Amino acid sequence: MVDMKKALITGITGQDGSYLAELLLSKGYEVHGIMRRASTFNTARLDGIYRDYHEEGVKLFLHYGDLSDSEQISNIIYNIEPSEVYHLGAQSHVRVSFDTPTYTGDITALGTTRLLEVIRRSKLQIRFYQASSSEMFGTAAPPQSEKTPFEPRSPYACSKVYAYWMAKNYRDGYGMFASNGILFNHESPRRGQTFVTRKITRAIAAILAGRQSALYLGNLEAKRDWGYAPEYVEAMWRILQLKKPGDYVLGTGETHSVREFLEAAFSYANLDPKKHVKIDKRYFRPTEVDYLIADPSKARKDLGLDLKVKFDGLVKIMVDADMRAAGLRPIGKGDKILEDLFPKRWWSAD
Repeated sequence: MVDMKKALITGITGQDGSYLAELLLSKGYEVHGIMRRASTFNTARLDGIYRDYHEEGVKLFLHYGDLSDSEQISNIIYNIEPSEVYHLGAQSHVRVSFDTPTYTGDITALGTTRLLEVIRRSKLQIRFYQASSSEMFGTAAPPQSEKTPFEPRSPYACSKVYAYWMAKNYRDGYGMFASNGILFNHESPRRGQTFVTRKITRAIAAILAGRQSALYLGNLEAKRDWGYAPEYVEAMWRILQLKKPGDYVLGTGETHSVREFLEAAFSYANLDPKKHVKIDKRYFRPTEVDYLIADPSKARKDLGLDLKVKFDGLVKIMVDADMRAAGLRPIGKGDKILEDLFPKRWWSAD
């Protein structure tokens, strides 16, 4: 009898963590996730797959822990003995990192080191995935690939660069299976509500429902490579199934500005952004990243990466989902895109 694979996910309650948990469960894994202790529940993204521990056949388990606490991390690793660790946990909001640079460094940078060191000392054969970010490229000339030098422009990006190099150093120095996935922006209806794409689509639903009149945004000219999150977490899994560890840029190879996302989303909902959108300088970053676009050639070759959802479809999917969440009838084109592209999708409805 083949032993069931066990995976540990840090940041399991986030967008990527919840999709990844669903993917791994669909593949027969026993899935464990680390979540921070709080007085309020923050597990809404897991509602579709969570079952009480007392039920028979449960394969999803949540553990309280914090990336600032090596002892907690050590206890979880030693007790679970996972075969794969997906390190997605971080202080991941770029603008917030300017306000909390020390905390961001402690969690996003040193948290990775704590995890790697526990794995090294455990002597277990664990495959490690580090969630790196396109923000690490900063002002580097586009398109950005695995060979592009990093030029980070925020405390978050600096922390991610540190974590990237630590994963690579543990791979080179100790022979650990440690891989970096350098993900460009990937969105979904589960995206955090303060991230600009979700902020836009939620505001559209609120305006249509008569609950909001104005949407305040910052820099509209920043260009990003935007894809659909469920496709990216499948790429994470594929990275850890390879024979050898490595580093991979994941993106669509297309770029669009925040303004383009805003106009496409408002147009889809038949709204005029000029009547509702206002600029607030508080949302501007002290240093900005102007232009990110992936060169995913290596991922296409080694992982068979073929991202199906493009920019226009992503916008429609997110607007439809937020309209439904607001109690409105969705326009439906986004839902149709999902039905056509993923007739047998493994993730639950958002």
